[in-house]
Amino acid sequence: MVGQSPRDPGEGRSAVLLEPFVHQVGGHMSMMKYDEQTVCKPLVSQELSFYESLPLAMRQFTPQYKGVVSVHLKKDSVGNLTLMASPILQTESCGRLDKAIGDSSVTIWHKCKWAASTSTEHTLVKWSHTQVTRTFKDSCAGKMLLRTDLQYHTDSLLEDAKGKQPERNSYNPWGLHCHRQHLNRMSSKHNENKLHQFLLLENVVSKYNYPCILDLKMGTRQHGDDASEEKKARHIKKCEQSTSASLGVRICGMQVYQVDTGHFLCKDKYYGRKLSPEGFKQTLRQFLCNGNHLRTDLLEPIILRLKALLSVIRKQSSYRFYSSSLLIIYDGQEQKENAAPLDNHLHFQRTNCTAPHSTNHSRADVRMIDFAHTTFKGSKSNHTTHDGPDPGYIFGLENLIKILQNISEGK
Repeated sequence: MVGQSPRDPGEGRSAVLLEPFVHQVGGHMSMMKYDEQTVCKPLVSQELSFYESLPLAMRQFTPQYKGVVSVHLKKDSVGNLTLMASPILQTESCGRLDKAIGDSSVTIWHKCKWAASTSTEHTLVKWSHTQVTRTFKDSCAGKMLLRTDLQYHTDSLLEDAKGKQPERNSYNPWGLHCHRQHLNRMSSKHNENKLHQFLLLENVVSKYNYPCILDLKMGTRQHGDDASEEKKARHIKKCEQSTSASLGVRICGMQVYQVDTGHFLCKDKYYGRKLSPEGFKQTLRQFLCNGNHLRTDLLEPIILRLKALLSVIRKQSSYRFYSSSLLIIYDGQEQKENAAPLDNHLHFQRTNCTAPHSTNHSRADVRMIDFAHTTFKGSKSNHTTHDGPDPGYIFGLENLIKILQNISEGK
């Protein structure tokens, strides 16, 4: 079951399966896995312009830009959807890319049969993190990525009949939710031979065994300069009704590995929008709890990284990072000297995670993502030139640092 991309005649190179990226915790656009070190997303010209002219000082805080690839959709005889990427486009804009990407890739037909759930329980497939990881690795050798009877209810992460979100999941379903919607949009709007351009970006969580990810929507304003009046009003309302206005930052998604259960605790953007400033602080603390204790070993490296980013942002005149996100990432698998005995009776609601005595620093990272509405002087899509650095983004970073410092001080 191998095939050539529509515009790759005679070159002998295989197309590449685009798998759902299971560690996507926020956003509405589907993020796809190209290979172990690379993800891809639909190309937006304003975001491409940002990556092509990225200031040197910001590169350590953004995913590495790897180029552009063309993608097309196919359906089989029974309607299963297939997404394949053509070999990497060698264009003037993306230059010469790493030969490790694409040349040796194996064509895999990606079939995901989405069945509407008839259960009122909003049932999800119960996979542990290990099972998901193994299944996805197996797919790279040409095996089926997901079971064709995978059932996913579109609002399963939102809330139950009592208005509460489920606390624990075997894996984060948000990425699969976005993937399903994206496939449906593509199939309804375009024919199978239509080529779509996708950005290739570094997979910033590839080095983590159990990636704990906090997706933060930064700034006090989310609409771009080109937003319609209707969209502008909608985004202003979201900001006014959330911590975006009061803190300059709101939670857009989260997954935290729980060492006592082997599952990820997951929250989505709808949960984040409802939080008060105090609720935001408690959730930030929750992000650093692993079901056993508070990961105090992470606080200093995260704070130092955020301070370094703040210093860089203050120097970026004319940049406005509207609707962009900031990822805070760490590994849920602790270094042995940091680990403490498990207590299966500790839960986040009690907010009484105790701190281990170790002071060794664990790996943690901070990355900016999603620049489709970022504007700056000289950008191709720029119609408005702003003066000075982004005040809303700076306000959000300063508050985020203060909150983490208070957690560190036991406040």
